[in-house]
Amino acid sequence: MDSRFPSIEFLAKEAKRRMPGFAWDYLSGGCYSEINLAKNSSDLRQIQLEPYYLRDFAGADQRTTLFGKTYDSPFGVAPVGLQGLMWPRSCEILAKAAKDHNVPFCLSTVSTASIEDIAKITDGNFWFQLYHPAEDDLRDKLLERAESNGCETLVILADTPTFAYRPKEIRNGLSIPPQMSLRNIIQMFMSPAWSWGQLMAGKPEFKTMKPYIPPGLSMKHLGLFMNKTFSGRLTVDKIKPIREKWKGNLVVKGIVNPEDAQKAIDLGVDGLIVSNHGGRQLDTGESTIMPLTRLAQEFRDKTTIMMDSGIRSGPDIAAAIASGAHFTFMGRAPMFGVGALGNKGGDQVMEIMKKQIQQVMEQIGCEKLEDLPNHLIKH
Repeated sequence: MDSRFPSIEFLAKEAKRRMPGFAWDYLSGGCYSEINLAKNSSDLRQIQLEPYYLRDFAGADQRTTLFGKTYDSPFGVAPVGLQGLMWPRSCEILAKAAKDHNVPFCLSTVSTASIEDIAKITDGNFWFQLYHPAEDDLRDKLLERAESNGCETLVILADTPTFAYRPKEIRNGLSIPPQMSLRNIIQMFMSPAWSWGQLMAGKPEFKTMKPYIPPGLSMKHLGLFMNKTFSGRLTVDKIKPIREKWKGNLVVKGIVNPEDAQKAIDLGVDGLIVSNHGGRQLDTGESTIMPLTRLAQEFRDKTTIMMDSGIRSGPDIAAAIASGAHFTFMGRAPMFGVGALGNKGGDQVMEIMKKQIQQVMEQIGCEKLEDLPNHLIKH
């Protein structure tokens, strides 16, 4: 572990220094006034754990089993769109780090690496997050590619029924359709490591979607094509045929209320990810830890409950699991790592998280992750 950056906060500060302003804003920003973005972390950090110092303690083991696979730690890399825009080849860097550290990596439909490339990097041990296409034919082609490349867990997205209103992205010209301004070009020149990396990696593209995008589209027409191609709102009628076709694990991401959770479970999904899309969709919504706590109480014994949004440390992960999550995912934290340290950034984040989780478990006297709820201080 690089001792110059022993926390996600240190990595974020260095990433901000190295990244162009528009790329940093896209990574770190939220919607509207970014109220829910801030609440995700602040509310999570209100969770308190109780230590037991005089009990016998045989040591802490943070390994956990999820959908039949044993992972070294209770966190994975969440799906993030346009990763290569924020830092060159960041998708590939994080997939390799996840494989090396034996934690799950989830690829977004609209990321900048293809299903096939990520399958090679991870030896087929990856998850795929599907933005629901408007046409069934495209949906089926994407599912077939994921399955044929070894993917066993499919994540379908519920929390993006509309394009979000994100003022920073609008100001930077990164709304759909995207555009480049003189201001953004100046920022690129002021970020030489990023610019050189992009030159070597090539222009960021939606590589999983590339076979279906007509050649020669301008940026404006690419944006219009992507708007037309995807149908954001997930419904029961859209989940049913996916459940019938997909033989592996099926997870719905973005569930925050009991009604939606029960509908998903009734349809035969294998897991839920409690998420508010990293505070990027609804400023007036709850932080993720709030619905996670309630949903875990009601549904934890019926399905696998996971959480993302707002996680920046090992204590955050411990707090989420103590509150009822079986597993957690991180989106921004790994990206801060690659923004700060490039090819070494993914490993740095994994090491930080593992060391911090281990310290928390040892400090409170918790031998196994499933015992963390016994340390939760309830008010």
